[in-house]
Amino acid sequence: MPEPDQPSPQGSSNDTSIDPAAPADVAPVPDTEELLRRAELKAQEHHDAWLRAKAEAENIRKRTAIELTNAYKYAVEAIAADLLPVKDSLEATLAADSAALETLRSGVDLTLKQLNAVFAKANLREINPIGEKFDPHRHQAISMLPSEKEPNTIINVLQKGYSLHDRVIRPALVTVAKPKADQA
Repeated sequence: MPEPDQPSPQGSSNDTSIDPAAPADVAPVPDTEELLRRAELKAQEHHDAWLRAKAEAENIRKRTAIELTNAYKYAVEAIAADLLPVKDSLEATLAADSAALETLRSGVDLTLKQLNAVFAKANLREINPIGEKFDPHRHQAISMLPSEKEPNTIINVLQKGYSLHDRVIRPALVTVAKPKADQA
């Protein structure tokens, strides 16, 4: 029997020596258990990363929902703060006991200027289309009247409309000129 420190003979069945004919740069293949352990570690890393990404996505969703709720809730905050001086001016005008008509009129005029400044700051614009062609996207025709003006031209504005940025929030109520064929 060979000694434990000495290599076993070449013909042995449990020969683990390197074959001299094999290429020198080939690394020994790890056993199946080592491959399984590595795969399990990698799977665990991917699972942990997936859980973190899922939690982060849920946190973003919740944060966005809260921000959206607050945006709706406080959307008018800026314009409300700008409207407070307008209200103060109206109250001051009404509080005047013995003001002359001209004084009240000038107070109301100044208050209207304040309100127009708030509207301009909020990009809220009047739609006062007198003399323009009728546009069903911006105007609401209440009636048609005979007129010397071009047919479908707005001849009277009953109530001004308003647009916020480029969106109509209230169409102008208008009277439109009848086409000449209908006038006969």
